[in-house]
Amino acid sequence: LAPDLVERLARERAEREADTGGDTMPHRLLWELCRELEGVPRHLSIHSGGMLITAAPLVEVVPTERATMPGRVVVQWDKDSVEDAGLIKLDLLGLRMLGLVDEAVRLIEARTGEKLDLARLPLDDQNIYDLLQRGDTVGVFQVESRAQVSMLPRLKPRCFNDIVVAVSLVRPGPIQGNMVHPYLRRRAGLEPVTYPHPSLEPVLSETLGVVLFQEQVLRVAMAVAGFTGGEADGLRRAMSRHRSHVEMARLRQRFLDGAEGNGIDQATADAIFDQLAAFASYGFCKSHAAAFAHLAYQSLWLKVYHPAAFYCALLSMQPMGFYSPSVCMGDARRHGVEVLHPDVNRSADKCTVEGRAVRLGLGYLHGFGRAAQQRLLDARGDQLFAGLADLCRRTRLPRALVENLARSGAMDQLCGGEKRRRGLLWELGALDYREEALDLAVEVEAATLPDLTEAEILGWELELLGMAPGDHPMRLYRPQLQAASVLTCAEVARGRDGDVVQVAGQVVVRQKPPTAKNHVFLTLEDETGLVNLIIRPDLYEQRKEELRQALLIVYGRLQRDENACSVQVLDQGGLPTIYGA
Repeated sequence: LAPDLVERLARERAEREADTGGDTMPHRLLWELCRELEGVPRHLSIHSGGMLITAAPLVEVVPTERATMPGRVVVQWDKDSVEDAGLIKLDLLGLRMLGLVDEAVRLIEARTGEKLDLARLPLDDQNIYDLLQRGDTVGVFQVESRAQVSMLPRLKPRCFNDIVVAVSLVRPGPIQGNMVHPYLRRRAGLEPVTYPHPSLEPVLSETLGVVLFQEQVLRVAMAVAGFTGGEADGLRRAMSRHRSHVEMARLRQRFLDGAEGNGIDQATADAIFDQLAAFASYGFCKSHAAAFAHLAYQSLWLKVYHPAAFYCALLSMQPMGFYSPSVCMGDARRHGVEVLHPDVNRSADKCTVEGRAVRLGLGYLHGFGRAAQQRLLDARGDQLFAGLADLCRRTRLPRALVENLARSGAMDQLCGGEKRRRGLLWELGALDYREEALDLAVEVEAATLPDLTEAEILGWELELLGMAPGDHPMRLYRPQLQAASVLTCAEVARGRDGDVVQVAGQVVVRQKPPTAKNHVFLTLEDETGLVNLIIRPDLYEQRKEELRQALLIVYGRLQRDENACSVQVLDQGGLPTIYGA
């Protein structure tokens, strides 16, 4: 704590004790001290993209200090104080999706000679909206999450503005303000469009009577309570601050007084203010949502019309988005794009396109950093490797990395296929091979080794690549699962509302959103697709150990709303798992 704050707290405590004859109750004193501390920053941190712009040198305008990170200097004020002082603050944040789009355009030009200008795409392509309406959005900017996939088939986007709405709707603000379901019901014609007060119809008519955009907060305050533009913006800024209780209380009273002056009763005014307060901190302004929607449209267009380039760029730009590279690979396969192993004679450092397939880059190999990648590429040059001994002689890579190349499948094409991987390790062990020494020719003693099983091949690839190109762990269990009447994810997706089903898969997403009343959401994947699970809080507490496993069989009831479906998990006396089977 700052010395002056400590001194003031001590002085006020002494004054209270003097007033009460030293009879201050310890718990009351603690409560008062805590109240004094409310609003004090709990820690110091640096906004990675926050920058100040001043006409004069920064040190002449605000106090600065050296940050804990070497070579960094930070302003001593927080963002709210910077704003109060009227300084210009920019948040410069990177979007890897921009890199994906740029990479995909480069790949398309390299293969076809066509230089695309995605900024000029027509925004009325029905194939794009068909994809959205199916919720087929893995890898797509802003609309790929579990919540979006569940919402899009109900929203049924038909135009670009619907994508703007989709980007804005699945946000903490609209969810906390209870705006998502009313909007969807009104859009589907299941609920009449109503307004908290007739004066809000011009403000909220475009969003069917609910608040979706941050600009609407300002317009609602001006329409209901007669706020000026400056007062409305002050309300927005106060709502965005985590420690603004006093200011919010003052603005609430100003809002209620203004609403009363416009003939609006207090109950209605209170309800409107509470809705705004729940929304404003976590809502998008419409221009922001439109910019994100345009990038979402561009990524959708690439997925529809240039899937190989799209998935190649998506896998090269990882980590990003909502799903792991393994899930992105599975989605590529379901869209007709094969994902191939890294290959010592074909792979670059990043992923590349081969016809309608994607070749994984050397960077996907565990332990294969930039130096090792460049060493292999430089040694290969224009002359392909002829075999294991040739590769070792020319690259001089550490033996452990050569083992990883062999076990991951990166030498399958070079040395006779995936079942030869064990034999390659035997040959490598027999080579008198030292990284920085002259190679000596040593005869390799022949050995008869058992072929690798499918499970062993899969295990090595998952260990070294984080995925199994062309395969999925659940495929190994499919015969036993079919015998037990366990459905695939694709079969569940074709089921009817209310069906009781058993489904199995690998857990690829776990979520417990603060807006979901302690419900837990899991997403399972198998070789056929994805399925979303909904787990009640009490059931999760009872069965959390099983539900934390990597592979699950669950029993539940299918919930279908339009084309969106999920499984409400039920307790069957114990949820069996197939983890480690």
